[in-house]
Amino acid sequence: METELGYYEAKALLEWQIELGADEAIEDSPIDRYEIPATLAPPAALVKKTAKPAPIIHTEVSAEDLLEEARRRAVAAAQGASTLAELASATEAFEGCDLKKGARGFCFSDGNPQARIMVIGEVPSVDEDRNNTPFYGAIGQLLDRMFAAIGHVRGTPDPEAALYLTTVLPWPTPQDREPTMNELTLMRPFLARHIELANPDVVVLMGNSSCLALLGKGNINRQRGQWTTAQERPALPMLHPSKLLRSPESKREAWADLLALQARLRELSHV
Repeated sequence: METELGYYEAKALLEWQIELGADEAIEDSPIDRYEIPATLAPPAALVKKTAKPAPIIHTEVSAEDLLEEARRRAVAAAQGASTLAELASATEAFEGCDLKKGARGFCFSDGNPQARIMVIGEVPSVDEDRNNTPFYGAIGQLLDRMFAAIGHVRGTPDPEAALYLTTVLPWPTPQDREPTMNELTLMRPFLARHIELANPDVVVLMGNSSCLALLGKGNINRQRGQWTTAQERPALPMLHPSKLLRSPESKREAWADLLALQARLRELSHV
């Protein structure tokens, strides 16, 4: 004889069955909850695909590559200038030369750009940098006296008697050191374009740096007074006025070079 379960007995039995794991309704066939399946599904965290980070490619850029890239930009900027004013703007805006960071000014040119003589000096001195003027101060005063002796003045509007002046670099070097070959090579496109646009009859290379930049060799003591060619124009290396201030005995050599310059100008006038 079956005994009818009361509410509390039935509830207690149901709770006991739930504790044993019987938490679902009875199905047609029994299910073994402890059976290990033949294949296990991977956890959801492993199934989710994550994008692989792009590989990092390390490329080494040499100092030579950086210099060549800056030089290419200098060539493009210089060749893009069709006037001296445009060239001055392009040169001043060029960011490839570190010398610009330590400069106070920008030394581009002075005198008459129509002059037959274009004088290219060393890197700007402190005075030249501050005044944005090549051959400024005591150096400039001596240069003016030198060329006045053969009838040439930087301030005259007459191209036949005028001078056009610039420096091999537009910015000074730290502690007035000699410019490096890399610095000269980098800025050479601007200097070459400067000569092309000014189109002088004769170029005077004053000092080691201008000879090194345009002729590829320095040692002004050996080169001075010997005519050569720079940018397809007659070029005469001469001692820089700063050298003459330090060694007054060299003024005799400078005077001989000035007379040679005067003679060449006369020859070119009759060609």
